[in-house]
Amino acid sequence: MKKQLNSFGCAIKGFFSAVCSEGHLRFHLVAAVYVLIFASFYNFTAAQRAVLIILIALVISAELVNTAIENTCDAITEEKNAHIRRAKDMAAGAVLVLSAAAAAVAVIFFWNLEVIRNIFSYFSQNIPMLILLIVSAVVSVLFIAISPSKIINKFKKD
Repeated sequence: MKKQLNSFGCAIKGFFSAVCSEGHLRFHLVAAVYVLIFASFYNFTAAQRAVLIILIALVISAELVNTAIENTCDAITEEKNAHIRRAKDMAAGAVLVLSAAAAAVAVIFFWNLEVIRNIFSYFSQNIPMLILLIVSAVVSVLFIAISPSKIINKFKKD
């Protein structure tokens, strides 16, 4: 049991390490949060909600695997190497393909002009929620652009 708990600890540590170092992963996490928030405005079936959750998990997992491949390649050598460059590019390409497929599913699921109008109406009539949405967007952009580890290190120095 202790070995399994240690494994979970390592997995959580690896996830947070990737969040701190990878802007693309932070982008995907933010996108996932907004997908789940805006999904609440739709009458999705349980199957549609499951597809959204599975796609979110797949994209985030692919980004984690891509990061692991990049880190492994960098540990082998940081010198220019055509094989390593192709391996890194292929791993990034896998994330791109999966992300494009997830975006296509999102367009299929979310492209409903009536619901989109209802969302705009909701936020235009509910100013505190609009302000919260705007603030969350600003915080999200900062989260994506600025590595959390840089912020943590800054506070450690002070």
